[in-house]
Amino acid sequence: MKGRMPETPALGLGSLVSGLREVYRSGRTRELAWRRSQLKGLISLLTEKEEEIFDALRDDLGKHRTEAFRDEVGVVVKSVKHTLQNLEKWAAPEKAPTPLVSFPATALVVPEPLGVVLIFSCWNLPLGLALEPLSGALAAGNAVVLKPSELAPSTAAFLAANIPRYLDSDAVKAVLGAPEVGEKLMEHRWDKVLFTGGARVGRIIMTKAAKHLTPVALELGSKCPCIVDWLDSKRDSQVAVNRIIGAKWSTCAGQACIAIDYILVEEQFAPILIELLKSTLKRFFTKPEDMPRIMNDKQFNRLSGLLEDHKVSRSVVHGGDMDPKTLSIEPTILLNPPLDSDIMTEEIFGPLLPIITVKTIKDSIEFVNSKPKPLATYAFTRNEALKQRIIKETSSGSVTFNDAIVQYGLESLPFGGVGQSGFGQYHGKYSFEMFSHKKAVLKRSLLIEFMFRYPPWDDRKLGLLRHVFRYDYVSLFLALLGLRR
Repeated sequence: MKGRMPETPALGLGSLVSGLREVYRSGRTRELAWRRSQLKGLISLLTEKEEEIFDALRDDLGKHRTEAFRDEVGVVVKSVKHTLQNLEKWAAPEKAPTPLVSFPATALVVPEPLGVVLIFSCWNLPLGLALEPLSGALAAGNAVVLKPSELAPSTAAFLAANIPRYLDSDAVKAVLGAPEVGEKLMEHRWDKVLFTGGARVGRIIMTKAAKHLTPVALELGSKCPCIVDWLDSKRDSQVAVNRIIGAKWSTCAGQACIAIDYILVEEQFAPILIELLKSTLKRFFTKPEDMPRIMNDKQFNRLSGLLEDHKVSRSVVHGGDMDPKTLSIEPTILLNPPLDSDIMTEEIFGPLLPIITVKTIKDSIEFVNSKPKPLATYAFTRNEALKQRIIKETSSGSVTFNDAIVQYGLESLPFGGVGQSGFGQYHGKYSFEMFSHKKAVLKRSLLIEFMFRYPPWDDRKLGLLRHVFRYDYVSLFLALLGLRR
């Protein structure tokens, strides 16, 4: 599966898009039976091709099959099954209330597919972050183009080979190629674009989408903080450290948009936390294959460059070993690197973990608010007052207490950023809604007509309209009869 990823000829993109529009206009993607068949096809793809998926993710990122199942196969199968179970309910028209003055009338909110949508997936979860949003777009009844990341060529090639086998090949297309192919795709009109990746490319996507006024959802990265309010129980402290390590190093070696980026902890507890992290890392990562490698030379050099600053390297208290041949970086902990250094101003996206100390844990809220709004905020605490302050006084795509990253696996919660960490939310019903339009439908009778809604205007009509907009139907009725209340 290794090797150069084949490209979709750019010259054929125009006919590909027009072909998808023809399929969508035919109406077949709107049928619930079609939508169910596509979701079942995704489940079959993920279950029948599990070993090939593991091979592709090992080729691209060095992921262990267990991590690959947890983060990219099992979680998506679970999500698609949830969508299948709820699809009929989500797709059904929803009744809306109507005022008495409009009687007899019926108001409905009718979900309808957007049309032909484009999904750009990323390289760190190249299967999961391709098929999770794809399932939502299909559930909503759209025709779809999926552009997998060229930086994960084995997974991209797997998707391109198997999507036509398991899904409707006329309505769902996988387009391969370098960034130039993505730019060519953005020259066409889409009914929605979802992009998962970095802010730099996100800006390019938005700029190109503006030409056709295409609505865009951006899932971007950020520096996700983790506030550690010391837990006096030895067991609780160990559980917290387990979960911190899982959310920093156990998910693609920290190469994840919702991975913990840095920790905030009171000065007095930092040494204890560091020792717990060190001892637990030793137990968790006993073999090289327990943690994926860094994606490529470019990412490796970026991460190693973060430690080149002498003031930063001096703050390393654990790890720091790197091997450019295997693209591996040891789990690395830093204590109070300079706040103006690159490691504290840029998203790390790798296995480096700065720990920043504060005088009191309440100071962590001010620190978080001094930074751009993150995709996720994490806090380990039993203090209910602190929890409420974090919820009320900070802004982020999500807040998770006493765990991290697991919120991504809940179909009942929306996943998405705010501000510079992105906009648009998906997962479960939110995926269906992201790729749907809520069409307002009002049905009225010709039976009753109120002439005060039309000119010529006078004070009597003004008075009647005041009663209508105040929902004062008794006064309205009396006024229509020429009586006063």
